Amino acid sequence: MKYFKKISGKNVYLSPISLEDVEIYTKWLNDMEITDRINQSCFVTNELSEKAWIENNLSNRLSNFAIINIENDKLIGNCSFNKIDQISRTATIGIFIGDKENRGKGYGSEALKLLLNFGFNYLNLNNIDLHVFSFNENAIACYKKVGFKEYGRRHSAYFCDGKYHDVIYMEILSNEFKGET
Repeated sequence: MKYFKKISGKNVYLSPISLEDVEIYTKWLNDMEITDRINQSCFVTNELSEKAWIENNLSNRLSNFAIINIENDKLIGNCSFNKIDQISRTATIGIFIGDKENRGKGYGSEALKLLLNFGFNYLNLNNIDLHVFSFNENAIACYKKVGFKEYGRRHSAYFCDGKYHDVIYMEILSNEFKGET
């Protein structure tokens, strides 16, 4: 088994990322429907560059997780902490669900709750934020469902597919987090 249940929920669990998944990550990171939403569409990802990225993240022991479906042990996405500041107890998170058939099923919100629980209760974070693009209405709804609140907006700050979009900044504090998954 190439996945390890680091943090487990009802439908998904978070596992350290696996080098064996380089092909599927490369596929996802060349899918404009995914990359438009994570500001990666201007990059061309090949297996060599993705392998190097995974190896770097494996060796750094960062909080970067594969999202795995409990039912079939299949990789369905990725979530991570970025910009962890242990002194200020802050971090930024990112998440995406890869294949379309796994979107809209609650996997993303469950993975976010697992990640937030880990951040607040194990990494001792107090404030976790993210940014999302204004056209990504499903993600915004998911973030609000988990407890994130908008704290700012940068207007027309993201250029994608020939248009400018707002960047929405959202956050959640440890005392606002309801940890049930």
